[in-house]
Amino acid sequence: MKAMTLNAYGPQASFEETEMPRPVAGPGHVLVRVKASSVNTVDTMIRDMGSELPLSPQLPAVLGMDFAGIVEEVGADVTGFAVGDEVYGCAGGLAGLQGALAEYISADAALIAHKPASLSMREAAALPLVGITAWEGLERAGVARGQKVLVQGGAGGVGHIAVQLARHLGAEVSATGTGADQLAVIEGFGARAIDFKAEQVETYVESHTGNAGFDTVFDTVGGANLTNSFAAAALNAQVITTVALTELDLSPAHFKGLSLHIVFMLLPMLHDQGREVHGRILADLARLVDAGAVKPRLDTPDFSLAQVGQAYARLQGGQAIGKVVVDV
Repeated sequence: MKAMTLNAYGPQASFEETEMPRPVAGPGHVLVRVKASSVNTVDTMIRDMGSELPLSPQLPAVLGMDFAGIVEEVGADVTGFAVGDEVYGCAGGLAGLQGALAEYISADAALIAHKPASLSMREAAALPLVGITAWEGLERAGVARGQKVLVQGGAGGVGHIAVQLARHLGAEVSATGTGADQLAVIEGFGARAIDFKAEQVETYVESHTGNAGFDTVFDTVGGANLTNSFAAAALNAQVITTVALTELDLSPAHFKGLSLHIVFMLLPMLHDQGREVHGRILADLARLVDAGAVKPRLDTPDFSLAQVGQAYARLQGGQAIGKVVVDV
């Protein structure tokens, strides 16, 4: 099969087209003919940092975590999937798991679900990692009807799904972004858009919550921005982050009694523990998508498998609005 492989790590490392043996569907796995994959920030981190990250695969490496495709083989002990099924999932591209930047992937059946019928392969491939992340964060925080929720980075990959899921749960949702395009995306998903470059935290907390603060803050920006999330949170509020790789003074969180939730959705893949939870979330998410409650937004340019390097550059350049997708 054709695959795009990395033979070195680093910001200048390039993907090379390689012929590899086609994998087989072992016990508990299905062999999927990959139709599309999407690029996530963690993919670019692995390419750039390599062995500095404990989750990076050994070289030569096939990256790509998200995919949508068609089942071609079903391994022993697999139920619920058959040859010809259209599926989607996040099942490789790290540690010892071959990724989706290849014509075929052998995926643990616990990590996949049937593709939303209303989505194209490209759209479905954009959803797994960000969808699971958003779902887990909101579930941990116990977001419910009537709450005020702030999503930091509401036009981003995780952010735009979190906005839609929080609204589906009945929350009143605000989200930060900047520039006309990002703000339009946020408003298009039914949230109140906040330009973080034009409004200070104190200003939008006063105008949108009467100075009480938000019940839940979902911070997809993380790092130093967590201080803004603490400032925006109400007393005893829930703060969720997907980016906690930082040293930070937690005093503001202490004096508000905040609960901090760190979501790292790759843990089931890395530790082979609780993988069935991801399959369940993807199945539930597919039902919401087909009911019209959630829809992934795709970035405009199309990239072929041979253009993976350009797709990574698109995401890292900060130009993308929506998920960057690679056709396989």
